[in-house]
Amino acid sequence: MRRRSLLLIPPLAITAAGCTSGEPEPSGPVRIATGSQTAVYYVYGGAIARLIRERLPKVQPAVLVTAASAQNVKMLLEGSAEVGFTQADIAADTPDAPRSLTALARLYDDYVHLVARLTGPIRTFADLIGHKVSVGAPGSGTGVTANRLLSVGLAGLPGTVQKLQFGLDDSAAALRAGTIDAFFFSGGLPVQAIASLAQSVTLHLVDLHNYVKPLRDKYGEYYTDRVVPRSTYSGVEAAQTIGIPNYLVVPASMPQPMAFALTKLLFDGRDTLAKAHPAGARLNVRAAISTPPLNLHPGAARYYRTIKV
Repeated sequence: MRRRSLLLIPPLAITAAGCTSGEPEPSGPVRIATGSQTAVYYVYGGAIARLIRERLPKVQPAVLVTAASAQNVKMLLEGSAEVGFTQADIAADTPDAPRSLTALARLYDDYVHLVARLTGPIRTFADLIGHKVSVGAPGSGTGVTANRLLSVGLAGLPGTVQKLQFGLDDSAAALRAGTIDAFFFSGGLPVQAIASLAQSVTLHLVDLHNYVKPLRDKYGEYYTDRVVPRSTYSGVEAAQTIGIPNYLVVPASMPQPMAFALTKLLFDGRDTLAKAHPAGARLNVRAAISTPPLNLHPGAARYYRTIKV
């Protein structure tokens, strides 16, 4: 359906500034809802803001530190941000999001991390029972995904997990201090806070491969098999895990010239995004248009039509 709708958009002449002939140049504030300062959303969002300052002089960007996906979607729906990062499953699960929000692009896939000490008590998913585990901050996509994993992965097993709601930085500090036994985090590779933790603590990533199908069956087809390569974190072996698509999203009410210009900015500035974080190099123009359950913003769709995707 999305590819068909793109084909229905007529070719349009493009100016050097990235707008169609006769359209006003985009202007005004653009608040970008990101995540923790040591996670990928914040770094990626900062790189986008720098590109905006360089290439869209009438636009005033601001990078907002948030709890990540779930809070970002809420902020967009409430009007306290103009652009935000979110996991696909969070967008699908938020009331009004598929109707009120649209996507500029699928950016890259998050990888779900379940991080524990190599010498600690957590070797398998079932080992979480009876232990202290951070499931992510309130308002984070990590929190939603972690609780879904616990619901399918521990179904029918006796005992409970002692769940704590720490953000990424506090989770890493607590594991280092030994006050928790494991933590979840969903993010693009590599996650800087986990890379830094691996310099002082010998870590283990718990295999999550067996839970992809149960998640898809219960919550929708947003989950895929992925592998965290051995080279990602110092001293940490490769692990099979779960991937979740990440989108850059905006309100459906965003003016078309702004959405067009921001989408064009992503691809024109791809090298800059890749230098800011390796996840930026995963931006792919053909994958970018696949954003279920969200529609592409008409301005973004028009950009893809002009480059003949």
